[in-house]
Amino acid sequence: MGDSLFDDDRRQRAIEALGILDSRPDERVDRVTRLAQELFDVPMVSVTLIDRDRQWRKSQIGLGGNEAPREGAFCDLTVRTGDTLIVEDASVDDYFADNPFVVGDPHLRFYAGHPLQAPGGEHVGTLCILDTQPRTLDARDIELLREMAAWVQKELMAEDDLDLATVVQRALLPDGSPEVPGYTLAGAAIASGQLMGDMYDWYLHDGKLRVSLADVMGKGTGPAIIAASVRAALRTAPDRDLAAAVSEVDRLLENDIGRSGIFVTAVHAELDPATRTLSWVDAGHSLAFVLRASGEWRPLRSTGLPLGMGFDMERSVTTVQLEPGDAFLCCSDGLLDILDPDDPFGHVSRVVGDQGPAGAVLEALRLAEERKAPDDVTVLMVRRDR
Repeated sequence: MGDSLFDDDRRQRAIEALGILDSRPDERVDRVTRLAQELFDVPMVSVTLIDRDRQWRKSQIGLGGNEAPREGAFCDLTVRTGDTLIVEDASVDDYFADNPFVVGDPHLRFYAGHPLQAPGGEHVGTLCILDTQPRTLDARDIELLREMAAWVQKELMAEDDLDLATVVQRALLPDGSPEVPGYTLAGAAIASGQLMGDMYDWYLHDGKLRVSLADVMGKGTGPAIIAASVRAALRTAPDRDLAAAVSEVDRLLENDIGRSGIFVTAVHAELDPATRTLSWVDAGHSLAFVLRASGEWRPLRSTGLPLGMGFDMERSVTTVQLEPGDAFLCCSDGLLDILDPDDPFGHVSRVVGDQGPAGAVLEALRLAEERKAPDDVTVLMVRRDR
């Protein structure tokens, strides 16, 4: 019983490439497991992945642990044959009667499993239902098991894609901050889910600091792709002035996503450390400020609608001088969800005064996690020290 053409090395490479083994629990998979238990009325259900010498369970009910030996595993045979395997009473089955999982704990009698495929078609695991009593499945039950296995397979592959997208997105965030003598920089972002619709970026060009923050309407993969596109577009041709750069992004978004109903609010700014001049363009964002050393807040706004709304408008550049102790702050609207609703500006002023720019940014991330912020939170700050 088995498939002589089965390539176990290929299966192992496929499961390792997925990066799922020993990963954290996933509610999307767990809910399928719970539903399978309810629909089939069985005491045990497992989403099992086959490793070299073990079977590892991404999700399980009633089996008492997340892994077991591969040798003798019903799921190993399911993977090797590549088709639905049904054993109605293992105690009288010629192949399984002496199996350690039958004669010993958990004393299996009934097993039904369907293989799960990696993107390359390799069979790497199963969705299986088990019982300590003999059972039968009719044609409808078998089809239901196969459909639920396909559901699990899609969730597992989605998790892999999502994890990879998350890694890529994190790699696009700034790794530290540029060195600008006489200034302190701090910035960070945290997603409400796995992927962000927020973006921030900063880099030096010809001795000047370019700073960008964008907030794409919505959450998930689509906004994350758009956020990455906005970052790339603003970084392209850094010799362009601020208004030209923002206008070009606006045109690109309108051409690409103009019919999607998605829009982007953004701030694109430049600091000249030599003249202490901060120039900026605000595209419907309205969440950029200068916090004066005196404690006064100055909103930094320029006339402009969000990007991608389909209005061919002229973008204007505005400037302000940063005096010693002044700080340029910009955030996404997710920060508003975690600040003191009665005194948000006072809340920020106190934290900045007590902890400085880096401490204030870390405090924003801490609050976002503690209060389970419903939206992405991005904060950046540039303070003139002297």
